[in-house]
Amino acid sequence: MQGRNRTVTVVTLLIAALVVALVIAAFSFHKNSDALWQIVSQQCVPGQQQGNPAPCERVDIAQGYVTFKDRNGPLQYLLMPVARITGVESPLLLDAHTANFFFQSWQERELLAKKRGAPVSDSAISLAINSEYGRTQNQLHIHISCLRSDVRQQLDQLAPSLDEQWQPATVMNHAYLIRTLTREQLAQESVFMRLAGEVPGARGQMGKYGLALAMLPDGRLALMATERNWLKLNRASAEEIQDHSCKIL
Repeated sequence: MQGRNRTVTVVTLLIAALVVALVIAAFSFHKNSDALWQIVSQQCVPGQQQGNPAPCERVDIAQGYVTFKDRNGPLQYLLMPVARITGVESPLLLDAHTANFFFQSWQERELLAKKRGAPVSDSAISLAINSEYGRTQNQLHIHISCLRSDVRQQLDQLAPSLDEQWQPATVMNHAYLIRTLTREQLAQESVFMRLAGEVPGARGQMGKYGLALAMLPDGRLALMATERNWLKLNRASAEEIQDHSCKIL
């Protein structure tokens, strides 16, 4: 009986510690979650209107986005809307009038080469957006960064079997769905609208998904989607396929 009581006590303490940790994490998240939006709305956009977009690299009000050098990694950039769009869960992303942010991000990949001062192969570049549960900021931001070398190898191996139908694959020990896109298809339709329209159940639960994009050896693009799964410790942080230190270079 004494041993059983001790076990119950230990379990209770562990649960209590977990609850406290979650509360602290939640407080920290909400405290800092508007940092990117403040940079966009209070610095970059007003600065552009006065002739200097700093600290952003570029502010394109007509096209509805800014690019910003992230502090993590030598080459990582973020693309963000000039409008207030919290993230992948926003209904605005399923509006045909909303800018095609993934296409714009792919068009801005030259920022990495500019920052490096040397060419960066498209095969080394990736885009990623984290789910509502796998991010720290409440302003939509697409990571433009290097692809992990091991993910590059895996995509090269998968490429012959990939097509325009979503197919399951395990990447970074997490479940993904992968389909191919041409560059024209990327430009024609937002990947958010494509996910919502093509993956059963996704439209009503967009916040659970992280998305990533990388090039395949034959020039096609691989669109990758991962869904949050607490039981498998997957927060759907698609950014996991990236290496901000850019070892692939």
